Amino acid sequence: MKILVVDDEQPIVEAVAYSLKKEGYTVQTATDAEQCLELVRTDPPDLVILDVMLPSASGFDICRILRKQGNIPIIMLTARADETDRVVGLEIGADDYVIKPFNMRELMARVKTVLRRTSPQEVVATPVLHAGNLTIDPARYEVSVDGKQLSLSPKEFELLRFLVTHPGQVFARSILLDRVWGAEAYVEERTVDVHIRWLREKIEVSPSQPVRLLTVRGVGYKFHG
Repeated sequence: MKILVVDDEQPIVEAVAYSLKKEGYTVQTATDAEQCLELVRTDPPDLVILDVMLPSASGFDICRILRKQGNIPIIMLTARADETDRVVGLEIGADDYVIKPFNMRELMARVKTVLRRTSPQEVVATPVLHAGNLTIDPARYEVSVDGKQLSLSPKEFELLRFLVTHPGQVFARSILLDRVWGAEAYVEERTVDVHIRWLREKIEVSPSQPVRLLTVRGVGYKFHG
C-alpha cells in the first residue's frame, strides 16, 4: 500500500517515511498543499498522513478538498492538544488524529488500524439489501436511492449497512462504535453523530426532519425502513 506523508518539518517527514518503509509501505512525501494535492491527483495514495499546520494552507483546508474529491483515509497530525482542533478534524472527515510529539509505534499502529477499518475488501459479500427506494449492494460496495448511486465513505457505508440490517433496533453510540469502527478504533462517540448527519444529507429527503435515520433521545440511533 502507498502512503502520502505531508508535513513541512523535514525531520518528521523523514522519520515517519522511514518507519512506514520498514512496515512494508510505499511512501510519498510532500511539504505543502500544492505538492499534496498534485500527488493525490496524479498518483493517489491509499492513506494520507497530514499535518494541520502547513505554510501555504491548513491541513483542515486540504482535508476538506480531499473529502470532496474522494474517500482516501486521512490521519491528521497537530502540535496542539486543543480538543477543538481534534473535533474539527474528525468533523470534516479525518479518520484519526495524532498529537505531536507522538510515539512512532503508536502512529504505525494507527495507520494499520485505519487502513484495516477503511478497506472495502474487508466487506463480506451478502445479498443486496432493499429498504424502500434505498438499495445497498455489499458486493459492489454501492448505495443508491431511486437508482441514483451515492458517494459514501467506507465508514458511512458500513454504518448504514449495519443499521439497515437491524431495522427498528436502537443502538447506543458506544455500540455503533464497537460494531462499525471496531474495538481498536481511536475515535470518540461524537464521530457517530457526524457520520449520521452526513448519511442523512445523502439519503433523507429532508435531513433536518429525518424519517429513516432516527434519533432516540438519550439512547442512540435506529433505522426506520
